[in-house]
Amino acid sequence: MSATSSQFDAVVVGAGVAGMYAVHSLRQRGMSVCGFEAAAGIGGTWYHNRYPGARCDIESVDYSFSFSEELQQEWTWTERFATQPEILAYLEHVADRFDLARSFRFSTRVTSAVFDEDTALWTVRTDGGDEVVARFCLFATGCLSAANTPDIAGRDDFAGEAYHTGEWPHRGVDFSGKRVGVIGTGSSGMQSIPLIAQEADHLFVFQRSANYSIPAGNRPFGETAMREIKENYAQRRREARSSGGGSPFTPYPKGALEVTEAERTRVYDEWWQRGGVLFSKAFPDQLSNIDANDTARTYWEAKIRELVEDPSLTEKLTPGDHPIGTKRIVTDSGYYQTFNRDNVTLVDLRESPIDAITPGGIRTTDREYELDVIVYATGFDAMTGALNRIDIRGRGGRALKEEWSAGPRTYLGLGVHGFPNMFVLTGPGSPGPLANMVLGAEQHVDWVSNCMGYLRDQGVTTIEADSDAVEAWVAECNSLAAKTLFPGANSWYMGANIPDKPRVFMPYIGGFAVYGRILNEVADEGYRGFTLAAPTATATPTATATATATADRAAS
Repeated sequence: MSATSSQFDAVVVGAGVAGMYAVHSLRQRGMSVCGFEAAAGIGGTWYHNRYPGARCDIESVDYSFSFSEELQQEWTWTERFATQPEILAYLEHVADRFDLARSFRFSTRVTSAVFDEDTALWTVRTDGGDEVVARFCLFATGCLSAANTPDIAGRDDFAGEAYHTGEWPHRGVDFSGKRVGVIGTGSSGMQSIPLIAQEADHLFVFQRSANYSIPAGNRPFGETAMREIKENYAQRRREARSSGGGSPFTPYPKGALEVTEAERTRVYDEWWQRGGVLFSKAFPDQLSNIDANDTARTYWEAKIRELVEDPSLTEKLTPGDHPIGTKRIVTDSGYYQTFNRDNVTLVDLRESPIDAITPGGIRTTDREYELDVIVYATGFDAMTGALNRIDIRGRGGRALKEEWSAGPRTYLGLGVHGFPNMFVLTGPGSPGPLANMVLGAEQHVDWVSNCMGYLRDQGVTTIEADSDAVEAWVAECNSLAAKTLFPGANSWYMGANIPDKPRVFMPYIGGFAVYGRILNEVADEGYRGFTLAAPTATATPTATATATATADRAAS
């Protein structure tokens, strides 16, 4: 598409779950919207993360949009934890059904967004030369979208194939008969390793730190199961919205240490069968009391000893640096059993760190491993990484990256002081990745859409988070996190996987339902904590609802 210059009510950056729903919601209000997406298609993280075994760790029937009852009834999921191809197919179906693609400019990366104080408008520029002006700027850039490839000496000297799980080639990768090295054992590593091992001549797993993972317990949905889910979707959604994590499950009513050992084991058995990340929510005190957490850890260790045949490997695969659940528990399919294979070798980097990447493979302090393929399963610059890659400037030319140099500072995870009419969706200061991201996106977009409608009806030009409100919200987020075990783990929640990134616990940990009530209270009180300002004499009106059809066609 050739470079264009045009004006809209809102710009949406990102065509993942949040960006898709933002475009739909704002268009429903009669607003003109222009969306930008760096990828060639819809889907966000599910467009890029096509590595073998990529799968969601929230049940597919919950990890889906709830805004349309017709959509809920017409789409049929095939299994409990959907794979990447099925999730992407679903998102493409949503985009087609609601004609969302026409409002996005794909293969277009936003390079800057600058606020003009005289006109109270944002100017957004792209790598293709586009220049778009809008009253509002919504960043739906995702929590896990900025891939992190570690700066290892000699990385660019490798003569074989190299891939990052977050930027997987769409053609796929053939590992047949090859010597493969996977660096990293987070979600993408643990999910891909079993499948790579089935193809590779030999697989070397370079483990930087052991992680907790729990079998998905995945199974296909039968016709009867899906019919019952669809018949009870309304109740399922109510339970999800009233929960701590946006899924229809609540912890056992007593603490882990308040029940007998037999009852505790029964509860853990139940949550183990639910699979994956949900295990950390079996008891309400699991992530706040180290003694309670130890009961979950002990249960987990006994389970893993049943899966791994070599006791010495079990020891290496058992985390010793963080309580269970303080790094996101992975949802896997056969990860631990993979180490029973003759063609799989675990390389514990705590014992022999990587010294360098060589043209022929990976050299540790112990030896060199000759490889044909290196897979970087090294995760993302989470929550702030994608925003920091855009030159975002608010009042007085202040740069968002500089404002957040000591850690992100938001009000409600939505607004930033000094950056009027800018909203961050499912980012730092919100539940974000601690909850169901689809319902989280709906929660945020509904609030922002209602807010923008209110501003239009009231004749308000700008809305901006107050500095005192930001200060209080940051303090609240820090206080809540300090009452848990999370800050003790070197997790991406803390930014600990990125060199020189501030060690700050970024999400709001008070719970999805509690957070939703706070959002509603703020809105009901006339957007408490925000300053709402009327038009200035020099302000230029934005595109009106009558221009919506023309503007949307120009964006397609």
